[in-house]
Amino acid sequence: LRQARPGGWNLGRIRRRQFLIASGALLAAPSAYSQGPASRRTLGILNPQFAPTPEEWAKRPVNVKLKSLGWIEGQNLVIENAYGEDRVDRLPDLAAALVRKRVDAIYAFGPEAAVAAARATKTIPIVFWGVGYPVEQGLIDSFARPGRNVTGAAVLASDGAEFFTKQLQIMKEIAPGIARVAVIVVPTTARTVSNEQLKMSDKQKSNIGSAARNLGLELQLHEVSKREDFDAVFAAILNSKPQGLHVMGTPLTASEMQRIVEFANRNRFASSLFAKDWVQAGGLFSYGIELASSIGQAAVCIDKIFRGARPADIPVEMPSKFELVVNVRTARHIGITIPQSILARADEVIE
Repeated sequence: LRQARPGGWNLGRIRRRQFLIASGALLAAPSAYSQGPASRRTLGILNPQFAPTPEEWAKRPVNVKLKSLGWIEGQNLVIENAYGEDRVDRLPDLAAALVRKRVDAIYAFGPEAAVAAARATKTIPIVFWGVGYPVEQGLIDSFARPGRNVTGAAVLASDGAEFFTKQLQIMKEIAPGIARVAVIVVPTTARTVSNEQLKMSDKQKSNIGSAARNLGLELQLHEVSKREDFDAVFAAILNSKPQGLHVMGTPLTASEMQRIVEFANRNRFASSLFAKDWVQAGGLFSYGIELASSIGQAAVCIDKIFRGARPADIPVEMPSKFELVVNVRTARHIGITIPQSILARADEVIE
């Protein structure tokens, strides 16, 4: 077979070539399989909240975006749910359970979930959403080069001062007579991966104070660390007699959303909030990131990981879309007329 036959054919060479082609196809097959949506993947959902109903999950932005990218639950996507039911203390055990199930990636909703996942595994890819300070929490090395098994979509573009300033500017435009604003803050919203408390830095406090002074506003900070603190904080706010109330966005304040909104409206405070659902619940206005697009950014990170990218090489996505939502009905209730300049800029007006 090694001898050339009449006509110049060499069967040994042909067979060797066929063997190499076939071997190359076999070696390439797993790689090609891993790159496309046809490949089956398992996504762990780590979330401190209550699990959504199937109907609610179908509308969740992360599910909608994943489906648009070709990942369909029940076909090539398996979902492993790990919901804390409003108990962040359950997150470490839930994260460990996802690791034992060897999911292909973990979608961590919020800073507590992201930290719990990062503590549970240094190898399984983690994609976070709802984290404001991922570097400070020890989740990533930098926004451009995360450097670890964690990436995701951030909810703040800097230390938050510029964002906070914009919210105060809108409040002042809606209610020019406001002079004092009570601010509900949660000073230890989460812990770091090394188990230290994440606290508001002196620089952040200074930037926030400067923003208020530039607008002629006096800020009154009221700290809450647990649900039981709210009664005392509400009493302190009433004693300080503010005209406006600003609420920092954290899982703790979100868990008391309806109570905070009712408190603000009952006392006719102009309420500055951080998400649309607060305004739908009766708050005066919100200015914040557009949730669907921001969560969609996290879904894009998940898609890249499912197709073979490493989290360490996927830059953390920054907020790109913001929305202003106002509630005219609430404004009438507390005796405020929303200026036309605000109504014209609003992405949504609730009548």
